[in-house]
Amino acid sequence: MSDVPQTDVSRPSALPSANLLPRASQPTIDQNSDEYLDAIEEEWNKKVDVEVETLVDGMVDLVSLASIGDKDKFRVAQEAFQAQCRAESMIRAAHSLLSITHSMKLLLLLSDEAQIANRRDEELRAVQAEKEETKKKVAALLDELLRPSSAATS
Repeated sequence: MSDVPQTDVSRPSALPSANLLPRASQPTIDQNSDEYLDAIEEEWNKKVDVEVETLVDGMVDLVSLASIGDKDKFRVAQEAFQAQCRAESMIRAAHSLLSITHSMKLLLLLSDEAQIANRRDEELRAVQAEKEETKKKVAALLDELLRPSSAATS
């Protein structure tokens, strides 16, 4: 008998790393900013188009399966299975669209360069105005400090 206890607990092991989405697009070094952004936009549009097409096809199939007629039990069971499978694929497509929407919102919020640049420029203007005010105050204080000493000597 062995002293090591036997259990049915799985023992996880390290998984090999892999690139799940190999990209065959041209390197970003050869693209300027506009081309890169156009490629990203096109990629997002394709993802949305695929998911919307899945939803539309699913609706068309569900409507065609909902026909009323003289059906035997086998046909009813077959159509119920088809409707269930189609509904599951539509649910996956809807979740994927929600995920895409969420990702696009995050991209908009986190990479809104125009808004960031506007805020930076406003802050720069405010700091420069504050700097000019401070310079004027310092000059006025220096004048005040130096004037009494010059008046006292004369």
